[in-house]
Amino acid sequence: MPGPLDGVKVIDLTTIYSGPICASILGDHGADVIKVEAPIGDTMRAGGRNARNGVPGPFAMMNRNKRAMVLDLSGDDGKAVMRRMLTQADVVVENYRPDVMGRLGFGWDQLQAINDRLIYASINGVGAEGPYAKRRVYDAVIQAISGIAALQADPSVEKPQMINTLLCDKLTAITAAQNICSALYARERTGRGQRVQVSMLDSSLFFMWPDSMANFTFVGDEMPQGTYGNHAYFVRETKDGYIATMPVKRGEWQGLFDALELSNLLIDDPRFSTPMARQANSQLFQKMLNDSYKKFTTKELVKRLEINQVPFAEINSRPQVIEDPQIKAMGALLEFDHPLGGRMRQPRPPGRFSDTETDIFRCSPELGEHTVEVLEEFGFSPDEVHSLAERGITQPFQG
Repeated sequence: MPGPLDGVKVIDLTTIYSGPICASILGDHGADVIKVEAPIGDTMRAGGRNARNGVPGPFAMMNRNKRAMVLDLSGDDGKAVMRRMLTQADVVVENYRPDVMGRLGFGWDQLQAINDRLIYASINGVGAEGPYAKRRVYDAVIQAISGIAALQADPSVEKPQMINTLLCDKLTAITAAQNICSALYARERTGRGQRVQVSMLDSSLFFMWPDSMANFTFVGDEMPQGTYGNHAYFVRETKDGYIATMPVKRGEWQGLFDALELSNLLIDDPRFSTPMARQANSQLFQKMLNDSYKKFTTKELVKRLEINQVPFAEINSRPQVIEDPQIKAMGALLEFDHPLGGRMRQPRPPGRFSDTETDIFRCSPELGEHTVEVLEEFGFSPDEVHSLAERGITQPFQG
């Protein structure tokens, strides 16, 4: 079956993480994504230790479901090729710094003149205005500005800590893909494209606000400041390891007390018999819970928590994620053969559709693998394609 974005042609000018992930999501949904690279290629092709046969694992994930061509945009001839391609495109995605596309001659005004149905999506760090707009911005910078690093601070020392993943890049990629789809839907009603600007900072603030910034929602009144939540309480040490539990509703708390053999004590002791009392005696309450968890092995607690319908999970190490029975039952990880990288494993696209398909339609492409194919589809004659290659404006695939 075709994907829900079948027939949508995307010009992907992005590199590194946020932009390529965004474009790959569109590809997962069936869009024809054309990755346009300079002759040196995307930096992520270098790979390092996470590579096999010259194919980096991260690059393979972030650039699946794309075709690739080489085009040198530094000169007028390369720009002329891009303008010709843009007349037939539906979406262009870039994650340059805010002033780069304008300097190249592809600012919003120029793109509207080329194709007024084009969706122009810009992904950047902090937007085009403000004191930080000229800075180089990566994930750690946004974790710092948005409060995410402070969120992870150890309460005992208040030292900020970064989340050990490129959280802000990936949040922004998902946000940008959703915004592009909204712009495509609007175009169906209006007939016109529009500019979509998505910053990492906006995406991260939106992510933080519902729970982690609740103290800063109301303006103008002296509101009592609630204590910051500590998710460390969701990880509990057992007799032989660790387990995660997250009771929220009253029945779930009662189930936890039953599982830990604490029901009678909590009912009979006025210090713990109500949620308010437990909060007032939080330190003692948490110690009592921790001591009770340590009386049981993880395997014993799994049975007890499941019987009592407590939200819980064993805590997987990264290797254990692959073997988790729920992940296997869902078919959440797909295996396939990459022509160069060999057997690979990647997550399936997370959205499941009843009438269209999301899937891994293409493996990540080699540098310039589809240059000739793409140019011919955009109406370039064989002689034009040959001339562009001879002048170094494009680079046919040498594989």
